[in-house]
Amino acid sequence: MADKILTRGFEAIGLGALAAGCQVFPGCPTGPQDEFFKWLAEEFPKNGRHFVRTSSETSAINVAYGSGSAGGRVLVLVSSAGWGLIQESISNMANGFVPVVIVLVQKGGPGVGSASHGQMDYFATTRDAGNGNYRTITLAPYTVQEMYDLTQLAFHLADKWRNPVIISTDVIGIHLQESIETKILEYEPLPEKDWAVTGKGTHADGVRKYISSGQGFIPTPLFSQYLEFLEGLNGKVVGMRKEEQRYESYSLDDAEVVMVAYGYSAGTCREALKMARNQGIKAGLVRPITLWPFPAAPIEEKAKKGAKFLVVEDGLGGLDEDVKMVVQGECEVQVMSALDRKEPDETGMIYPEKVLERIKGLV
Repeated sequence: MADKILTRGFEAIGLGALAAGCQVFPGCPTGPQDEFFKWLAEEFPKNGRHFVRTSSETSAINVAYGSGSAGGRVLVLVSSAGWGLIQESISNMANGFVPVVIVLVQKGGPGVGSASHGQMDYFATTRDAGNGNYRTITLAPYTVQEMYDLTQLAFHLADKWRNPVIISTDVIGIHLQESIETKILEYEPLPEKDWAVTGKGTHADGVRKYISSGQGFIPTPLFSQYLEFLEGLNGKVVGMRKEEQRYESYSLDDAEVVMVAYGYSAGTCREALKMARNQGIKAGLVRPITLWPFPAAPIEEKAKKGAKFLVVEDGLGGLDEDVKMVVQGECEVQVMSALDRKEPDETGMIYPEKVLERIKGLV
């Protein structure tokens, strides 16, 4: 039976990583998630796991590259500014088919931007931010329980697809405090990591393995030439897009106005939804759990029925473009952004009352 504990979001992610068998956390303190870093740095060694103190995010991601190449489960923690520093290594891991889980704590931006919360890295996590064409599954938890559960899922998906997986959260999310069930989740069995660089004596075939970020450029055991590599990479992307779309919907059946939001903004929209329904307004909500692959089906279905959409995201665009691509001009799409915050400083938020006003305007 699962234990119930009261915990914060960043602790839930760490506990989820431990439950998933994560073995290595390389990292350095880098701003608003320092408390998160401190918890991981203390708890991993206590639980027989490894903490590697690195000098920068670039060092951390490359330690993760090596650990993942050896078949280990590894977690990397960065904020928005650090995200830009690790793109070359993510591209290399995508080429080398190396699994790793990266937690991104979103802030405002661009540049130094804001040390507080924000949702301004949607494009950076849902497109190939490094060079070349690749994709990374991006999970967006919005409750503390989901942070625990989706972290376990992230490690499973990283190993399943041999690909980096992103957990996208924000400063508000990692400091939420809620009761969770600490249950170890079970998934379908995964094949043995016969590709891991652990020495030829550890493999049944007695063959020394290696990982290359130059697949396609040089022949490897997986791909002998460039086109063959591209076919393999594209096949993986197509498979992830087909199999890994996840979302939740609320009050969608009769909804005339459909909100679309993720992370803390989804929590705001849940409150606005209750307020709207109490006033007899037929509002609904689609909450993408995977930002990529984007769950288009429920949005497409409501668009065909003539619903109007309100995208709520505490940034300056991103999610709205994916929604607009799905509806293809068939219905109205309005956007609430960071410009709709109630306070002008960096601690400002989008409040449910303001979302309700926009819903009423759409009705």
